[in-house]
Amino acid sequence: MIGEAQNLIDFDAELSEEQKMIRASAREFAQNEVAPFAAKNWQDGEFPFEIIKRMGGLGFLGANLNGYGCSGIDSISYGLLMQELENVDSGLRSFASVQGALCMWPIYHYGTQVQKEKYLPGMAKGELVGAFGLTEPDYGSDPGGMITTAKKVKDGYLINGNKMWITNGCIADVIILWAKLNGTIVAFLVDKDTEGFTTTKIKNKMSLRMSVTSQLHFDNCFVPEGNRLPRAEGLKSALFCLNQARFGIAWGVLGAADAVYGCALEYALTRNAFGKALAQFQLVQAKLVDIASQISIAKLLMLHLAKKKDQHTLKHYQVSLAKMNNCSLALKAARSARDILGASGITEEYPVMRHLLNLETVNTYEGTEDIHRLVLGNILTGKSAFY
Repeated sequence: MIGEAQNLIDFDAELSEEQKMIRASAREFAQNEVAPFAAKNWQDGEFPFEIIKRMGGLGFLGANLNGYGCSGIDSISYGLLMQELENVDSGLRSFASVQGALCMWPIYHYGTQVQKEKYLPGMAKGELVGAFGLTEPDYGSDPGGMITTAKKVKDGYLINGNKMWITNGCIADVIILWAKLNGTIVAFLVDKDTEGFTTTKIKNKMSLRMSVTSQLHFDNCFVPEGNRLPRAEGLKSALFCLNQARFGIAWGVLGAADAVYGCALEYALTRNAFGKALAQFQLVQAKLVDIASQISIAKLLMLHLAKKKDQHTLKHYQVSLAKMNNCSLALKAARSARDILGASGITEEYPVMRHLLNLETVNTYEGTEDIHRLVLGNILTGKSAFY
């Protein structure tokens, strides 16, 4: 029962026919080609690599960019795409988010024409995979403290340092790497076969197991001058990239919330206790109403922000509001759904526990709930809590 919660607000009445068609295409792909194997992929800790080019062929990678083989869809359509991917698994949406928002977007906005032509068409087709190297072992919420360095040498730069918790790192053909050059944060394109660059897969995760998570190691790694992103300078450039991804995350987690809500509703309607369906009990109805109402309100927020994004009036703190609110509500929805399912909620027969565990990570990465709360606190009070 995908998306039943939105019936409370007649969500579809706000969508164009084209937006509905894009959602339908994404839903058909996600439900038919990924969902049947999602639980096994999660259990095995493996990403379904065979679907990457398929996603590219459907126009799902870098979908909101124009040219270079990208679809150029509007922000509501892009959000609906992220929603449908995460309805199956957060790892699926994470792949698309990193590829499009964290890798293709900075090449598109900060790169040279040569760089765009070299990387973007292949990335849009799924022939090239990207990763975003910002977080370090000791610098997560405070990326500006990074200690990875770039030293200018003849014809290029020598990179030294390590990155941590990098999605797609071990499978990436190109890394968007952030490092300090004379104290200023800049970005480089590091190809996978570059000498001095190695990766390590992070194993034994209890969350986001379908996603490939890695460490990146740079040991006197030489990057030619032509691989520096010339318009990326300062931490703000990296944060602009993260804001693009957070917008997609805020939409995506509503897909996970829809999935756990639909599962809990169906279970409550078909499971009997004390001579009647669980759905007839007041406490169960209260839980379902709480989940459905929060999803509905969040979807209205995302419609509003998507329109502002296309009008180029979207503010960074508005994305923080959406990321903080929507990740939190999705996590709470998964916990309530697990409660409704009882013991069945912890089995792989149902997707609820898998979503719950995934959302623990999504609530943390690209700005924890508390970090976004402090971003909003700064806007409301004019006082920064970070320094």
